[in-house]
Amino acid sequence: MSQATTPEFDYELDFVTGQPYPIWEQARHECPVFQSHSGTMGFTDRPMFSVTTFADVEAVLRDGQRFSSSINAEHIGQYMGELILAMDGQEHRSYRNLVAHAFRASALERWDETLVRPTINRLLDDIAPLGRADLVAAITSKYPVQVICGLVGVPLEDSAQFHQWSEQINTGPLHPEVGMAASRAMRDYLAPIVEDRRAHPRGDLISDLVHAEIDGEHLTDEKIYGFLRLLLPAGAETTFRVMGNALTALVTHPELLDRVRADRSLLPAVIEETLRWETSVTQVSRVAAADTEVGGCPIPKGAAISVITGSADRDEARYDHADEFDLDRPAQNHLAFGTGQHQCLGMHLARLELRVGLDLIVTRLPNLRLDPDEPPPVIAGLAFRGPLSLPVRFDPS
Repeated sequence: MSQATTPEFDYELDFVTGQPYPIWEQARHECPVFQSHSGTMGFTDRPMFSVTTFADVEAVLRDGQRFSSSINAEHIGQYMGELILAMDGQEHRSYRNLVAHAFRASALERWDETLVRPTINRLLDDIAPLGRADLVAAITSKYPVQVICGLVGVPLEDSAQFHQWSEQINTGPLHPEVGMAASRAMRDYLAPIVEDRRAHPRGDLISDLVHAEIDGEHLTDEKIYGFLRLLLPAGAETTFRVMGNALTALVTHPELLDRVRADRSLLPAVIEETLRWETSVTQVSRVAAADTEVGGCPIPKGAAISVITGSADRDEARYDHADEFDLDRPAQNHLAFGTGQHQCLGMHLARLELRVGLDLIVTRLPNLRLDPDEPPPVIAGLAFRGPLSLPVRFDPS
C-alpha cells in the first residue's frame, strides 16, 4: 500500500472566496488521497483524509459499511438535530422511505403550476420593467427558499428570515454561537406550525411528516425538527447557488445563451453540466468504520473523510476538458447529488426548480446580458460555491 501523505501544496483556502479546483487537480495527480487539516471541517479530535478522484469518491459513497455517515451527527448535526444524513443501515432506510415519497419526481410535478412557477414569476414581475438587476439579490437568493417555505407551509413573508437562519445553520461549524442561535430560533418558529398540523393536517410537507408512521410509530419531534432544519438549508441554499452558477455560465458564454433561447430542450443539458462543472456543495463527510484503505492509502478506524465530489466531477480521467463548461458533453453520471444510500432526496425538486426558473428567466428578460458597468460575476467558495452577485441588463418588459 502507498501511504497517504500530507500534501506539499497549501490547502488553507478562504471558506467564502477560495478557489480550490487547482489544488484538487494537483492532488488528483500527486496524491489522490491525502491527509488534510481536520480543523477545516470542524473535527479536531481525529485525523482527516481528503478523497479527490471520481473512482475513489464513488467507491466511498457507495460503501456505507466501511464509510459511515454518523460523523454528520457531531458536525452539522449539532445545529440541525437528529438528521437523516447521520443515520446508517436499517434506521436510515426506514426514515428515508417514510419521507422519500414526497420527493419523487412524479409527486413534485403537482407543485410546478401551483408553487414553483408562480414563485419565480412573482420575483420576475418585480424586475422585468427595470432593464437591469442583480440576479442573485433579486432572484436566486429568494426563489428556492420561497419554494421550500411553500412546500413546508411557512408563510411567504417569513422566507427571508428562513434564508438567514439557513445560512447560519449551514455555516454553524465556522460560527458555533450564531449557528446554535439560528437552530433554536428555527425550532421555536416551527413548533406552533407543527402542533397545528398535528391537529389540523393540510396538504403540506409538515402535515406529511407529523402523520407519517414507521412500523406503527410516528416520528419523534426531534426527528421532525431535524428533518426540517436539514430541508430548509439544503433545499434553499444549494439550489440558490447552483442556479447562480448556471446563469453565470450562460451570461458569460453569450453563444450558449443564444442556443438556449432558440431551443429550450437544451435546458436539461445546461442543468446537468452546471451540476458537474460548478456544483454548489463540493464535499460531504464520512468516517471510517474500521481500519481500511482508499485508493491504496491506509485509513485508520475513526478517521474523518472529506469526500470531495467537486473534485471528482472535474476528474480528467472521467471527463475530457473537465474544467470547461461544455453544453454538448456526452451524458455521463456526475456526483453533485452524491450516490449510494444517501443520494440527495431533493434532487428532483432541484432539477424542477432549475428547469422552470431558467426557462422563465430567459423568456421574461429579453436580450439578457452582462452589465458592462459592473464587475463580472465570480463563482467562489470552498465547501459552498456560487456567485455573490450577478449584475445583468435586459430589455425592459
